[in-house]
Amino acid sequence: MQTAIEETPEVPQRQIRAVYDDATIRVYQAYSNEVAEAALARGTFVSPPFKMERMTWIKPSFLWMMYRAGWGFKDDGQRRILAIDISRDGFAWALEHGCLSHAEGDAEGPVELNKDRYPVRIQWDPERDMHLHKLGYRSIQIGLSKEAVSLYVTQWVRVITDVTPLAHEIHALVQAGRLDEARARLPVERVYR
Repeated sequence: MQTAIEETPEVPQRQIRAVYDDATIRVYQAYSNEVAEAALARGTFVSPPFKMERMTWIKPSFLWMMYRAGWGFKDDGQRRILAIDISRDGFAWALEHGCLSHAEGDAEGPVELNKDRYPVRIQWDPERDMHLHKLGYRSIQIGLSKEAVSLYVTQWVRVITDVTPLAHEIHALVQAGRLDEARARLPVERVYR
């Protein structure tokens, strides 16, 4: 049986790790109850309440999503954690049509010259452990805007699953100090190839 990725120093600084198969890759997003319910009912995001004109960030790392959304407890706008299985072709398109959101070697400054030319932003943020502490390597976030958002909603999304109960379960196990049980419940993320 596979376990979640181990927190080892051998992990490269930047590496995509995800749940995936031959056809799809899983990404995570957190939304309000209203956006989540509409998406779950239709099998894709529905505008309104989903805002097509805004950049939407997808994250293949479950624990990074837990950090961003506070396990679904951070605020009403991030109450529901969704696992979205998207086509691998769509994911590849996003990577091919993206630019880094920060200049190489500059973790703070935006790349002003590129932001209007590319519909996708690529950002590498510190990966998180089960306590949501920073690890020594990074996890990818992909920001979709303009045509990328439309492609995501109309072509790439295959399945949307509400994983909020799983997030709450793992969080409760971590809080109780039952780390082996919590680790066993984490989605298995493999190096993306």
